[in-house]
Amino acid sequence: MHFMDEMITATHLTFRYPAEEEADEQYENPRILKDVSLSIERGSFTAVLGHNGSGKSTFAKHINAILLPEEGTVLVDGMDTREEENLFSIRQKAGMVFQNPDNQIVATIVEEDVAFAPENLGVPPEEIRRRVDESLKAVGMYEYRNHAPTQLSGGQKQRIAIAGVIAMQPDCIVLDEPTAMLDPQGRQEVLETIHRLNREQGITIVLITHYMEEAAQADRVVVIDDGRVVLDDTPEKVFSQVDRMKELGLDVPQVTELAWELRKAGYPISPEIITENDCLSALESLLEKESIT
Repeated sequence: MHFMDEMITATHLTFRYPAEEEADEQYENPRILKDVSLSIERGSFTAVLGHNGSGKSTFAKHINAILLPEEGTVLVDGMDTREEENLFSIRQKAGMVFQNPDNQIVATIVEEDVAFAPENLGVPPEEIRRRVDESLKAVGMYEYRNHAPTQLSGGQKQRIAIAGVIAMQPDCIVLDEPTAMLDPQGRQEVLETIHRLNREQGITIVLITHYMEEAAQADRVVVIDDGRVVLDDTPEKVFSQVDRMKELGLDVPQVTELAWELRKAGYPISPEIITENDCLSALESLLEKESIT
């Protein structure tokens, strides 16, 4: 049953990469995703975590129909990704941003790069002009429209890649570790950009990341391990399970770990601390209670 407020619905999604022709008969071709059922609401901001090889990127590629289910279904805005006639619409609805911005930039001038996808969609020239300008403004890169992408920093290039996706007017943007190759400044720029798009334009964001601090800023955190969804809740609820996260080979935000250590040492502090401000407030009230001045 499809509810209109669900942007993405995966039901019993199972997937394995095709076996190599020359693979040994004995070799068991492993399933990368195992019976994943997950719905992502329209307008939400979901972070997907998992260590390397967990299946999180494979899941992301199903949203954009780069990969198709072996078993089960993936619906994007109610459209089944396995039906070929939906492919064009799905890729307009759900744009994809990858790890390396250099692999996504196709033109030698910023505004031409952003115009590339709408041109391919057959959008009229005056509409393309409007979309390019709006997209570049949305990512804070309008003043660089006549620059060569090669002159830009990693964070700026990634924002151009995001502008290229926005120019297609998607309802959803899937970002597969978009900050992995960026310095802290670039990471901050990209995160601020995607949060603003979610907040101001209502674009559904699915952020695949291995940075816990990035995931802590989402509405919801989904943890995938060995091809299955093992945790799915608010960041506060997921990160407060420090032991479980460590078992899964994942970290938690540093402030969450500090609160966890203090709790273990017997201090009455909330386990659901995920931001520095939360941590500061909790420590201040703890100090007042302990009447340490």
